[in-house]
Amino acid sequence: MLSSFRVLDLTWVLGGPFAGQLLSQLGAEVIKVEPLEGDLSRQVSRHGSEFHGDSGFFLSVNRGKNSIALNLKTEKGKEILHDLVRKSDAIIYGFAPSVPKKLGLDEETLHKINPKIAIGQLIGLHDEPPYSEAPAFDLVIQALSGVMSITGEKNGAPVRVGYQIADLAGGLYLALACVGAMLKSLKTGVGETVQISLLDCQLALLTWQAQNFFVSGEVPFANGARHPVIAPSDIYQCLDGNFIAISPTGQDFWRMFCNAIDRSDLIDDERFKLPKSRVENVQALTKILSEKFSKQTSDFWEKTLFDQRIPSAKINNVEQAITQPLSKLRNMVEEVIHPTHADKINFLGNPFKYTKSKKLNYPPALGGETRNILSRVCGYSELKITELLENNIIYQGKYK
Repeated sequence: MLSSFRVLDLTWVLGGPFAGQLLSQLGAEVIKVEPLEGDLSRQVSRHGSEFHGDSGFFLSVNRGKNSIALNLKTEKGKEILHDLVRKSDAIIYGFAPSVPKKLGLDEETLHKINPKIAIGQLIGLHDEPPYSEAPAFDLVIQALSGVMSITGEKNGAPVRVGYQIADLAGGLYLALACVGAMLKSLKTGVGETVQISLLDCQLALLTWQAQNFFVSGEVPFANGARHPVIAPSDIYQCLDGNFIAISPTGQDFWRMFCNAIDRSDLIDDERFKLPKSRVENVQALTKILSEKFSKQTSDFWEKTLFDQRIPSAKINNVEQAITQPLSKLRNMVEEVIHPTHADKINFLGNPFKYTKSKKLNYPPALGGETRNILSRVCGYSELKITELLENNIIYQGKYK
């Protein structure tokens, strides 16, 4: 775990803060460095999605962090940040490529202050004109990366992935890169800088679809829930209107599946006998299976197939997904009490299951730990901190 590492998180909105939360879940001390007005995501909300003034968007990716609010547009603010850099192992940020130099956060400046610090930079597209200043929102990245062209129904309009896969995948790669850079520094004493492009991450996730194109020249296309090279691997509507997903891949699962649905006659049917023939005759197979699954409820099929160890699952909505027994068994929903209220709220749990994992704290109030951090980490006196507060260089906030 990263319990002895300190990370400065200067990111905002989603991808970068998600990386910071992952690092916190890995055990690092993560200090969220915010402007005096706070992370923009604190204000990204809609009716019914706030909890004591905190937006659900902000709450989702900022657990386990401490917040310090600095005015980095001032020299005093930059000096404070540099003092934090001296006492930290890594810094991550998601500014446009031209901004770090202006803020004194470029590699040359930071490594003069702390030669061992790991620097993680999250960008949208590329760090040179004309791409360096181009807005790179999640939908734009999904469009550029090709993922929308393979998502949705066959011959239908392109569809975005249901959550911000470009931002979140960028955060995953940023966290992983940050860990790698910190380990290098630990071994060599030399700081490393790593740049993560949201577009690069999405292109990397094309994996076998891109490789198949390199090999065959065939362009992948959207195919609904149906797998392009495995059959059956699709979703089917049941008697109650719900859908079930099934993917009995391989001959053993195929035979088990046919027996489980009481259609053993399909096992040796020449149209479906082999994996290749099932793909070639997928339309006929889909018609047969659609009719079969429509005769019983999704609960019936879910239990029947699960009991027979057939790869399958009823398609859950978000509420069903986070309330299913597995979510509780895996501690993927955690109840947290608000720091200054008696109210409780659920959060998604930690996917890293260390034997001594701790539940992450409630997301921080804007600048809630400013005074504590400057005293504990930087050694500032109470007098100096008070002067900085009075001159609007820093902000000490509290929960609403």
